[in-house]
Amino acid sequence: MLISAAFCPHPPLLVPEATGLPGPGDAELTRLRTACVDAVAALTAGPPDLVAVVGGASRTAEYPPGALASLAEFGVPGPVSGPHAAPPANGADAAVLPLSLAIAKWLLTTAGQPASQAQVAWWGIAADASPAQCLALGEKIAALAPRVAVLAMGDGPGCRARGVPGAVDPAADRYDDQVRAALAEPAPAVLAALDPKTSDDLFVSGRAAWQVVAGAVGHDDFTAALGYAAVPFEVSYFVANWRRTSPPRAD
Repeated sequence: MLISAAFCPHPPLLVPEATGLPGPGDAELTRLRTACVDAVAALTAGPPDLVAVVGGASRTAEYPPGALASLAEFGVPGPVSGPHAAPPANGADAAVLPLSLAIAKWLLTTAGQPASQAQVAWWGIAADASPAQCLALGEKIAALAPRVAVLAMGDGPGCRARGVPGAVDPAADRYDDQVRAALAEPAPAVLAALDPKTSDDLFVSGRAAWQVVAGAVGHDDFTAALGYAAVPFEVSYFVANWRRTSPPRAD
């Protein structure tokens, strides 16, 4: 049963070692980073029996507990540590987490998620996964343990970064308004109805992960807290927490 969910973006700049020299965006980046760490800390405070992390990947699949996370291409040396990480057995090649899940591993570690408190499952979601597939996966994940928490990793529209910096983009603004309101209400049905093609056109990486949460919520009641919603660096980032208020459904 889903007891809580958290929504975070996954820019590599969340990791301090990837930021390089100090710059004019440092204050906003600190605000975003703090919101993400706080959201993940709240997610695991339940405590849950299982933390299921979902984020964009090349295909939909569950990664093994010992999957490696690396941010070497962003200037971060060594593997990203995290809960339940283990070296591959007998010298076998280990699976490597996609960026979305690698950032989630860093967030879980930074937020102090105790390895003894909950198991962690890692799910990559294909960018072209249909809403029906995402909702079905969310239902499956919610049934994996008595107390499940889901961490959904994904950015909002990134189309502004591919055009003229600071340019007005009405379509991206409308999408932002829709997602912001859905996360703050909460309104899982609105997330479930997000159009894959529109999301793809706007370079949204979070649509599929958000719809997994919508499937995990089902028709149960949750409260919401929107911790961050802004467009630094020409990409839309949202941070939010949802927490169950309704008792388990009899059906």
